[in-house]
Amino acid sequence: MLEIKNVRKSFGQHEILQGVDLTIDKGDVVVILGPSGSGKTTLLRCINFLERADAGTANFGTIAVDLKNASKKEILEVRKKTAFVFQNYNLFHNKTALENVAEGLVIGRGMKKEEAHRIAKEALNQVGLSHKYDAYPSQLSGGQQQRVGIARAIVLNPDVILFDEPTSALDPELVGEVLEVMKSIAKSGTTMVVVTHEMSFARDVASHVIFMDGGRIVEEGSAHQLFVNPKEERTKQFLHRVLPEDYNYHI
Repeated sequence: MLEIKNVRKSFGQHEILQGVDLTIDKGDVVVILGPSGSGKTTLLRCINFLERADAGTANFGTIAVDLKNASKKEILEVRKKTAFVFQNYNLFHNKTALENVAEGLVIGRGMKKEEAHRIAKEALNQVGLSHKYDAYPSQLSGGQQQRVGIARAIVLNPDVILFDEPTSALDPELVGEVLEVMKSIAKSGTTMVVVTHEMSFARDVASHVIFMDGGRIVEEGSAHQLFVNPKEERTKQFLHRVLPEDYNYHI
């Protein structure tokens, strides 16, 4: 359903993405791992045109776009098929949880406010926030704000949801509640691409794991393949560093 080819992106003289290819099938939960600066977030942002790639193509089913030269109309078509969950929530601070979730339906899709609010309430219920419709972001914990962000993505009914390190800004005790919501979304069959440092989520939920370093995909495969029997030395080094105690964990 989504095929990315030869994505390149530089900032000044620094080439962040060096010709990345990626194929995602419907229902996949793809987790992208890698050290800071490996290009993980930039790849997601190029897919959704939050950054303009220097080269590359993307095929979203019936829509094929040039990532460098896509028109405004093509970008809008891509964004109708994708939703983005940011690491720092990106909520409107002057709007309630319900209004934040409904905003994309009203403004982006032209839906009537009453219908948008009905759908937004269903999404907030799904992420465990049925009691927080009227709360403003300042009245919510970081985990609750991120769950509002996830609900905002769900209501758009996208073909794929892109998650950019959704737990990185959270206190450790709040990470679990967000991961549980993400696991429930994965079980529903939603296609997801997740940049994360949460190894347990990658091992337990991912159908496909990608390890990036230096702007390239170093290795990819099932969670079992990558965590139990990685082939590349750079992947082994990374796993030894982030999983020092349970590197030999068997799925």
